[in-house]
Amino acid sequence: MDQHATAGADATDGAEPAAGDDPPARTAAGDDPTLSTDAVALPDGREIAYSVCGPADGSPVVLHHGTPGSRLFAALLADAAVDAGIRLVTPDRPGYGRSSSPPDGWGPDDWREDLRAVLRAESIDRAGACGFSGGGPFAIAAAEGDRIARLALVSTVVPPSDEGLAGLARIPYAIRLLFPLFGRVASISGPEAVVSQYTDRAVPPAVARATAADFHEALSGGLLGGGASAVERESRSFATDAVDPDRLALPVRAWHGVRDDNAPIAPVEAFADACGGTLRAVDADHLGTLLDRGSEVLRWAAPE
Repeated sequence: MDQHATAGADATDGAEPAAGDDPPARTAAGDDPTLSTDAVALPDGREIAYSVCGPADGSPVVLHHGTPGSRLFAALLADAAVDAGIRLVTPDRPGYGRSSSPPDGWGPDDWREDLRAVLRAESIDRAGACGFSGGGPFAIAAAEGDRIARLALVSTVVPPSDEGLAGLARIPYAIRLLFPLFGRVASISGPEAVVSQYTDRAVPPAVARATAADFHEALSGGLLGGGASAVERESRSFATDAVDPDRLALPVRAWHGVRDDNAPIAPVEAFADACGGTLRAVDADHLGTLLDRGSEVLRWAAPE
């Protein structure tokens, strides 16, 4: 997991809303004044909540949070988005935060249509997509449609995988039992207990608080079900669903830490090579890669 310079790798780096629709009212997202929260109703009655930050006329990028995660994940990149002139849209995937739970059988391919509704609500024709960790497979699925111009992947999972949560999902009810318990422990232990799951480095207090807020919001229940069920559903899909690089016809770039113990780098290198993309290996761990390269990622992901 050192320097990667194959055909799919770079060298290591140290639509308009419907007529008559009113724009959704924006409310503060969590305790972060830099984020606002909106929601869009889907044809089947579900809702998708999402946060927005950055300039209203900025280049749009959709950020896909990890597993678990929520729209509050955007707080980690809010300053970078403002500096880069990026309009960052970060949805709660179904079952997390304020978004409704999905119907049985819902998966990454269905996410593409859910995301279309978010883009329509925000009057975005085309956007860049960025997927972090467990959000990567959903960003990949979104990129198979015609609304995504560029695909950025950070510390991503590449299905099928038996690592981490994907392996744990093979044990019945393990995730549904463990995640609520860990959430309660983390509430008592403080933000550092959450941060330690993603990085070994010491992070600024604001980063620790934002990471913990994202985690707790993810498990807050969703409108119709628990966040732990969403973790279980997504983790099972990581273990069984495969991504097809041949279905991607857009620029793809991945950033991945050579010290990432949460998601292995080898499948990412193979995926980047197969889809004609590039991989930038970073001297960092799982969350550290995002913290070190977030600004670079957003600037690259912005549609030209």
